[in-house]
Amino acid sequence: METAIRETEVNGVITKSNLPACDYSVNPYVGCEHACKYCYACFMKRFTGHAEAWGDFIDVKYWKPLKKPEKYEGKELFIGSVTDPYQPAEEKYRRTRALLEELRGSGAKISIATKSDLILRDLELIKTFPGARVSWSVNTLDENFKNDMDKGVSIERRLNAMKAFHGAGIRTTCFISPIFPEITDVKAIVGRVKNYCNLIWLENLNLRGNFRPVIMEYIKSEHPELTELYNDIYNKGNNMYWQMLDAQLQAFASEQGLEYKTNDDSFVRPFGAPPVMVNYFYHSKIKKRPNKNFTA
Repeated sequence: METAIRETEVNGVITKSNLPACDYSVNPYVGCEHACKYCYACFMKRFTGHAEAWGDFIDVKYWKPLKKPEKYEGKELFIGSVTDPYQPAEEKYRRTRALLEELRGSGAKISIATKSDLILRDLELIKTFPGARVSWSVNTLDENFKNDMDKGVSIERRLNAMKAFHGAGIRTTCFISPIFPEITDVKAIVGRVKNYCNLIWLENLNLRGNFRPVIMEYIKSEHPELTELYNDIYNKGNNMYWQMLDAQLQAFASEQGLEYKTNDDSFVRPFGAPPVMVNYFYHSKIKKRPNKNFTA
């Protein structure tokens, strides 16, 4: 099915945010062609007026030029909180590129989240932002499972992009999310990325969204041996699996010589230091970070 694309004019693209890690969120598109089966942003469909399923449409945003980009000096801007700013449409419409060009030299601190390697096109531009950070979502090394879950580029292409950015001196994050119980091999992923990322974020699969029945049916069909475990976690609310995995990963981090933190990214690390593993299994305990002047 061909993606439905609608171009739309908006007053602005930078909005105040209540997210723990930023002051503003920025989403140059509404919707996302990657169509991740577990997308937490699918709730936004009801605000769009689209009849198409989430993942089958995007709105391309055009905004008025920023009047005073310098007002974002020292502020954290998170690009891609509910869309992928480097989804395939960006190659043609270049809305993320346009925003970065407007913000260049403003002193804004940018963080970008993506599943794409199209971002390589903008590496030199992103490099002009001091302390810029880019994260790639990687929750498997199995391309078949990846293809079952999303339409993004291959895992290998994501890892190669991460390596290129890290090699260029730009801070990188491997976002191991969402972790599928007994499917996502966190240790194997850490082993692949630990030499070319500064942070490793860990987030558990959360099935509070409308995609819950889709994922549960997938497990029943493709991994019937895990049906009881997923029922225990997601229907009975048993948190023991995540507590067990937390303990295992803490021990693993120690073995690997990596620092391990829980719901805490308020630390400073030199660029060349080994990555820090940060556990975000316990969302209810995450609070707005009081000091955003950190590097890792």
